[in-house]
Amino acid sequence: MLARPNGLPWPRLGLVVSARCAKRAVDRHRLKRLVRESFRLHQHRLVGLDVVVIGQPGAAGRGNRELFAALEEHWRRLERCARS
Repeated sequence: MLARPNGLPWPRLGLVVSARCAKRAVDRHRLKRLVRESFRLHQHRLVGLDVVVIGQPGAAGRGNRELFAALEEHWRRLERCARS
């Protein structure tokens, strides 16, 4: 996950989920949907950031709850960095 200030009063999200991350298109789309939903739930805490989420190989093999928990931790870290 990468982030930069964007100078806007709202956050923006970019996704990179390649075939190296998940071979099947179904798995890539599932990962993207999960990231978008998690971002939607946490965007109020990420005001003024451009965030790019880069899929890692093996992410498609993880369960939804595990992915949501990992994303939650990343959003918390970004929120702390954005405040300082």
